[in-house]
Amino acid sequence: MLLQRIANRGIRLGTLFERAASRHPANVVILDHDLDIAPRLGRRATVAEIADLIDDFASRLWAAKVRPGERVVIYKSDGFDITLLACAAARIGAVPVLLSPKLDGETAAELVRRTDRPFLLTDAAKLTNELPASVFDRAEKVLLASGTYEGAVELAGLEGVDRVPAVTMPPEHPTLITHTSGTTGTPKLAVHTGRTLEARYRPQASVIKPLIPRREAIAMHVSFVHSRLFTALAISLHRGFPVIVLADSDPKQAADLFTQLRPGILEAHPNSFMEWEELADDPRAPLANVKLFSSTFDAIHPRTVHRLLRASRRKAPLFGQLYGQSEVGPAVVRAFTRRRQLDDDGRCVGRPFPGMTDVRVVSRDGKEPSPENPGYIEVRSDGRIVTYLGEQARYDQQVSEGGWWRMGDVGYRTKWGCVHLLDREVDLIEGFGSTLAAEDTLFGKLDELAEVIIIPGEDGSAVPVVCTKGDRPLDKAAWQAAAASLPPMAEPVQWKLGDLPQTATTKIKRLELARLLAAGAHSPGGQGA
Repeated sequence: MLLQRIANRGIRLGTLFERAASRHPANVVILDHDLDIAPRLGRRATVAEIADLIDDFASRLWAAKVRPGERVVIYKSDGFDITLLACAAARIGAVPVLLSPKLDGETAAELVRRTDRPFLLTDAAKLTNELPASVFDRAEKVLLASGTYEGAVELAGLEGVDRVPAVTMPPEHPTLITHTSGTTGTPKLAVHTGRTLEARYRPQASVIKPLIPRREAIAMHVSFVHSRLFTALAISLHRGFPVIVLADSDPKQAADLFTQLRPGILEAHPNSFMEWEELADDPRAPLANVKLFSSTFDAIHPRTVHRLLRASRRKAPLFGQLYGQSEVGPAVVRAFTRRRQLDDDGRCVGRPFPGMTDVRVVSRDGKEPSPENPGYIEVRSDGRIVTYLGEQARYDQQVSEGGWWRMGDVGYRTKWGCVHLLDREVDLIEGFGSTLAAEDTLFGKLDELAEVIIIPGEDGSAVPVVCTKGDRPLDKAAWQAAAASLPPMAEPVQWKLGDLPQTATTKIKRLELARLLAAGAHSPGGQGA
């Protein structure tokens, strides 16, 4: 990981926008929503104006008695100001702890408790509708980003306080705490330092620079509480790329925005790209100017890559896929071109970054890992978090000798070194093969599918949960034809896409979905197919 270590002084989140503004002051940030903390700013601002807003709210936090090294839990209604408030907290040396707005109030309150009496930065809506009253006892002080609530301090009431200088913390000091996806239970709190975030920024920056040599507008739909957003912003702002930030992935709204602004780069979750497949058919060609589609979180279905690349009118568009995890950042990379066919192997997620990351696959049973007998995927990177807050023993269980981090996925490597991701460890269905590969096959053959998740039933069988575009009834004959080449499965169960349990990064919580089905739950408006 030598190239991640050389001259690594930390990412310095608190002054990220300020430093970008010194180089590109007129560069712009465009939003699809208003900021709760600054509605008058509007939906288009210069990077210099955003830097001033961060400075303003850092000073308000200081006036509220937040000091260097203290933790500030941010759990508020969704919006880009979550990210900006995190930068504001980091600017005065505090450690922002970001909780997804999608977390229920009880889970958020439990994570506040684990954070050991932090400042809680929330809003009236969360306090009124979701958070239990006990959070006031668990927090040092409750601060409000918007609205009013008895016993809480309104940041709006601190407008005009004296500005305070930025505080630079050592690069090995915690600079950000995010939570894991929670796909396998209550989320864990992942502690990043300035140095580890800089280490995971470098592989991404090294890939982007040769692919995008000139200035391009970048549109992002990434969870505002995910570490990926901060590294993506750092890459974009330092190079003077205009940044378009989406809080809503609705395809119609995205199409309107992209038609008007013509981004050259799209950064989004795999499920958002799946939603945006329909933009390929829009006569306005909203994806025509996209040079690079970038997805960082999971392997993506070949059908989605195929459709999006063919919607671009650039000479040689690319789909960049980075496989990684919240705990380690990006580990391997792969790029796809228009030459990719629908039947190409969607489970191949790429190769490590030379000099920065390494990957190995460890046997589960003494036999060599293979497509039929996948092994545990392990990664080594300086971008790895330093601990799970309050759960050091749990963290230590995932690190083996030599600094190898177990990803919780199973797969194998080809003789050419390419990593193939077959399943999550906890999602393996013995005797079925790769559920993810089966899902790729179904997506490739059934254009009507908006989502398909194959989960284990109570009897150990493979149960497909399907969502269709427009929630139309599943075509049973087409389904049977598409599934004919796959191992035996139970009859498909149809759900509405919006009813599937999701993480902050729109991953489907497979274990929770399996529990819901076992308990007899069904999707409102869904149906057995």
